[in-house]
Parts: sequence; C-alpha cells; structure tokens
Amino acid sequence: MNTLFLSAADPQTPETAAEIIRSGGLVALPTETVYGLGANGLDENAVAKIFEAKGRPQDNPLILHICG
Repeated sequence: MNTLFLSAADPQTPETAAEIIRSGGLVALPTETVYGLGANGLDENAVAKIFEAKGRPQDNPLILHICG
C-alpha cells in the first residue's frame, strides 16, 4: 500500500483525493475529533479495504454518508 500525503493548501488536493476514491483507494479525512477513512461505498473492494485497514470485524457495519 502506498501512502500519499496531500496538503490542504494545494488546490489540486480535492481532485487527487477524488481520483484515489474513484480508483478504489482509501483517503484519510480529518474530522472535528478523529480521522475517518473515505472510500467509494458502492465499491465492495474499497469497503473491504476499510475493514482491513481498521482491523474492523465484518459484523460491525460502517456508516455510509451520501450527498443529497
């Protein structure tokens, strides 16, 4: 697994992060209290990568955020 550090000051960062997600990768996202892992929730392989990265049991569901 490759780690790419993106800067919030770089105007290309949102597109780079979006491309990583579109290609099935994971993106760490800062929140108010912790970092979350973002992925395409409709891509089974990407979702499996979140479970693997977090060591999360398969019977502990994830929250899916969508834009309406």
